[in-house]
Amino acid sequence: MPRVIRVFVGAVAFAAVGMGLQAAPQPADAPRGRVVVEIPASAGQGPIDGRLLVMFSTRADGEPRFQVNDSPDSQVVFGIDVEQARPGDTLEINASVLGYPLDSLLDIPPGEYTVQALVHKYETFTRADGHVVKLPMDRGEGQQWNRAPGNLYSTPRRVTFDPRAGNPLRLTLDKVIAPIPDPPATKYIRHERILSERLTKFWGREMYLGAHVLLPEGFDTHPEARYPLVINHGHFPYTIDGFRETPPDPNLACEYSARFKWDCYNRTEQEYAHQFYRDWTGPGFPRFLLIEIQHANPYYDDSYAVNSANLGPYGDAITYELIPYLEKKYRGLGAGWARFMYGGSTGGWEAMGVQIKYPDDYNGAYAACPDPIDFRAFTLVDIYADRNAYYTLGPWRRVKRPGYRDYLGKVTTFVEDMNRLELVLGTKGRSGGQWDIWQAVYSPVGADGYPAPIWNKLTGEIDPAVAAYWRDNYDLSHILKRDWDAGLGRKLAGKLHIYVGDMDNYYLNNAVYLVEDFLRSTKNPPFGGEVTYGDRAEHCWNGDPSQPNAVSRLRYAQMFAPKIVQRILKTAPPGADLTSWRY
Repeated sequence: MPRVIRVFVGAVAFAAVGMGLQAAPQPADAPRGRVVVEIPASAGQGPIDGRLLVMFSTRADGEPRFQVNDSPDSQVVFGIDVEQARPGDTLEINASVLGYPLDSLLDIPPGEYTVQALVHKYETFTRADGHVVKLPMDRGEGQQWNRAPGNLYSTPRRVTFDPRAGNPLRLTLDKVIAPIPDPPATKYIRHERILSERLTKFWGREMYLGAHVLLPEGFDTHPEARYPLVINHGHFPYTIDGFRETPPDPNLACEYSARFKWDCYNRTEQEYAHQFYRDWTGPGFPRFLLIEIQHANPYYDDSYAVNSANLGPYGDAITYELIPYLEKKYRGLGAGWARFMYGGSTGGWEAMGVQIKYPDDYNGAYAACPDPIDFRAFTLVDIYADRNAYYTLGPWRRVKRPGYRDYLGKVTTFVEDMNRLELVLGTKGRSGGQWDIWQAVYSPVGADGYPAPIWNKLTGEIDPAVAAYWRDNYDLSHILKRDWDAGLGRKLAGKLHIYVGDMDNYYLNNAVYLVEDFLRSTKNPPFGGEVTYGDRAEHCWNGDPSQPNAVSRLRYAQMFAPKIVQRILKTAPPGADLTSWRY
C-alpha cells in the first residue's frame, strides 16, 4: 500500500503568529482544506528529498509554476519539505501549511482555479566542514525551481475548489522536466567547463565551473595576439547574453514590456543584440576576450564570485582556476593589469566585491546598480541599528518597509512579502531567491549546517551577531574604510566605478550614497574613480545618460570597452604588450 506522508511544517505553520498569520477561527468539526499529491509508481525514482509546492491560479492560461512571484499579480503557492518519499507515496498539504500570498488553504475562496504541483528535488552533500545538508543542485537551468530538469510536476488542471469541502483535491506528479540542451558554439562564441578542485573538496562531490567566451574579431587570423580579459558578471547565462550574429527575426511576435512600458521590446532586444555583433566585429572596436561565468550552486544561480563559509571558495576557484585556464587556452595576457570586470545588480556587486577582495588580480570594476554595498542601507534595512527588517518600530506602532518601487515611488511589494515568498519556496535558505543567497554568501554556517539567518524569516527580528559577521567579511563599505589607509587604497586607486539610478527599484542608490561619502573623502590616496547617478532612473542604470534605461542596459559592452582601453594604456607596466591585440 502507498504511504501517506503528512508533513507539518512546525514553526513555519501557524506558529507564524508573530507576523499576524493566523487563519480565521473555525468550528472544531469544520472540514479542513487538503491537497493530496501522488508520486506515481511509474516515476521510477526514489527516495526523494525536496520541497513540494502546490499552486493555485485564477488564470486559465499558462502554468501556475511560472506565475508565482513578488508582484501584485502573483498567484498562490503552498510548500512543505519532503524526505525519503518513494514512487507510490502520496504527500499531503493541509490547512496548517503556510502559503504565499495567502496564509492558508482555508483562505482560498470557493471557485474555479488552475492547479499544479511540483517537487523541487534535493540531494545530500557531505561537506568538508563536516556538515551534511540537503540542497537543490543546479542542473543546468540556473537554479530555477520551476525549470530544473528532473523535477516532478503535474499537468495543470482547471478545477472547482472549495477548501471546506469534505473531499481533498488530488493531483498526480505525472511529468518530469526534461534536460536542457547545451548551447551551440559559433565562430565567436565558445563554451568551457572545468572541474574545480577547490569546490569539489569543499562540497564532497564533483563541482564544475563554466564560462562562455566571446572571441574578438580576428582571433584566428592574428595568432600572435594576446588579449586582455573582461568578465561580464551577472546571473546565470545560458550563452553570451545580448549577442546575435543574425539579423532580427522579422516575424517575431511583439511582446510588451510592462517594466519599461515599451511596445515590442523583444524586437528591440534583438535589434541591439545584432548591433552588438556588428560593433564587436567591426573596425575600431577594442579586441579583448569577453567572458560570462557559469557558477550556479546549491543556493542560487551564481555564487557572488567570492569565498563563503556556506558556498565554499568560489572566489579562489574563479580567480585561480577558471581564469588562468581560459587565458591559457584563448591567449589571454594573463596578468592583473589586463583583467577587468563589469556588471549590473548582482553583477555590479560582484565586480566591485571581487575587485576589493582580489585587488592585485584585476585592474578595474565598473559596477552598475550594485546590490547593497553598505549594509547600513541593505535596501531599506540598517542591519546594525534596526531591530527588525520588516518594520520600522516606534513606541506605539510599526511601519512596513517597502521592498520595490517605481521611478515615482509607487510601492508594489514589501520586504516582508519578498521574504515570505522565499520561506514558502524553501526552508533553511533553500528558496533560490535573492534574500536567501545574500544570507548564504554573507552568513556564517549555522549549527544545522545551513546559513545562520540574518533575521527570523517569520518575524523579521535581526540577529546582531550575524550582522557583525556580515560587516567584517562582506560589507564592502566597511572593508574599504577599515583597510584603505593600510594599503588597500593604494591597490584600488582608479579601479572603482559605480553607477546607479537615484530611483532604483530596490533602493540600491542609498548604499551608494554612503560609499560615495567615504570615497570622496579619501586622501591616501584619492580613490580616483567615478560615482554617477541617473536622474529618476530605475534598476539597472549603467551610467549612460544619453539613452533610456531600456536601451542602456543592452549596451554594457559598448559602454565600458573604451574605458577599459584607456585604463590599460594608463596603467600597464613597462614592457607590457600594448600592440598585438590592437589591430
